[in-house]
Amino acid sequence: MSNPFEQVDGTYLVLINDEGQYSLWPAFAAVPNGWSNVLGPQTREECVSYINENWVDLRPRSLYAKEEQVTGS
Repeated sequence: MSNPFEQVDGTYLVLINDEGQYSLWPAFAAVPNGWSNVLGPQTREECVSYINENWVDLRPRSLYAKEEQVTGS
C-alpha cells in the first residue's frame, strides 16, 4: 500500500493548527482535532506551494511570542 501523503495525483487539504503550523492532509481523511482547513481540496502541488509560500517561520506561535517578550521586538 502506498503512502497517501505522497500520491502525486491525489487530492489534498492544507491544515493549520493554533500554533500556526501547517500540514498537508489527504482530502479523504477526517481533519484531526485541533486543526482547521485553510485550502483545498486541491492538487498536491498546489497545496505544497501554498505551504511553502505561507509557512515562512517554522517556529510554533507560542515560541515566537515568548521570544518577542524576551527581546522586546
